[in-house]
Amino acid sequence: MHRFLTAFRGLAASLALVSFVAVSPAAHAQVPQPPEVAARSYLLLDITANQILAAKDIDTPVEPASLTKLMTEYLVFDALKSKKITLKQTFGVSERAWKMPGSRMFIDPKMQVPVEDLIKGMIVQSGNDATMALAEGVGGTAENFVRLMNEQAKALGMKSTSYKNPEGLTEPGHTTTARDLSILSTRLMQDFPDYMGFSAIKKYRYPGTPAANDTNRNTLLFRDPTVDGLKTGHTAAAGYCMIATAQREFPNLGAANAPGGRRLLVIVLGTASDSARANESQKLLNWGYTAFEAVKLFDAGQAVASPSVWKGKSSTVKLGRPQAIVIAVAAGSSAKVQTQVARPDPLVAPFAKGQALGTLKVTLGGGQSVVDVPLVALEAVEEAGILGRAWDAVRLWIK
Repeated sequence: MHRFLTAFRGLAASLALVSFVAVSPAAHAQVPQPPEVAARSYLLLDITANQILAAKDIDTPVEPASLTKLMTEYLVFDALKSKKITLKQTFGVSERAWKMPGSRMFIDPKMQVPVEDLIKGMIVQSGNDATMALAEGVGGTAENFVRLMNEQAKALGMKSTSYKNPEGLTEPGHTTTARDLSILSTRLMQDFPDYMGFSAIKKYRYPGTPAANDTNRNTLLFRDPTVDGLKTGHTAAAGYCMIATAQREFPNLGAANAPGGRRLLVIVLGTASDSARANESQKLLNWGYTAFEAVKLFDAGQAVASPSVWKGKSSTVKLGRPQAIVIAVAAGSSAKVQTQVARPDPLVAPFAKGQALGTLKVTLGGGQSVVDVPLVALEAVEEAGILGRAWDAVRLWIK
């Protein structure tokens, strides 16, 4: 195992490039240029392909406003998934929650509110009171919940995020970036698919609360039937912000991919109005679907390559991805796609299933890089017996 690790660390010095798809060279394809977007920063991510299609100032610190609630959602959904709480369980409403300023669900200390309704109040109505009630119910105190938020952000790799509260009201040091928000949004959908339906609810209000306070702030839910989330936010400092996701059918992706076809995520931060954030988000989504096409290279679990293995019970190892490998390229350029497998050489067993063992390098004719896709072992390869290892050691020495 030590020898394998040494070989893998020396990847740059002993890299095997295996050509998998060969097509005649072509001129560099032009990268589609995004439309003008009236926002401080924005990001368009093709989730299906895991590729950024357009971006502006995505590492610039910004105030997240109510986009903060996506992290509160993450922790609440995690508590539901781990059975620490249930949807039917009720939480009390503290004085602190009741007096929260800004958007509200209009709950009060006389109420015991089911978790399911608090979630709807937080997501659909963007209720700061509902968010505080959930934070206190899950974390014991708001302060402890904020600690959990920051720990989770670090665990997800959100390197430029610092939370000071669970709801998103302006507070010194309460900042994030568009890149970090894309990480959070993607993991939220990936880790808790059973709860993402909350983000698509158009109308909701808790019994006894104002009827006029029943409409989801995400106006794209009412405009575009392919949009099914995620969240809006607004404060004077943050401007009008939106994270929207859409899923549109693309038959060429096939049934092996995630049901529903191709999913995009758009993040627009610091626009001038409610209508502007919706219009700019819609503009980017439509552009992403038309300017790029999705190309499925391999089905889920399909072997991309099966290189030889040394000192293993198996003579080869299958490299691929548990999910379908889909890429996004400029519309009309799919015929120019080329792929190469880059991997350590030699590959010395043992390997665990899911262990990273190389990269699928995707380019267009002429060498224009598209994306690097990590490849993993699709099956475990155990270490051979002492005789097998000894024989392969001799063969490696001769090689």
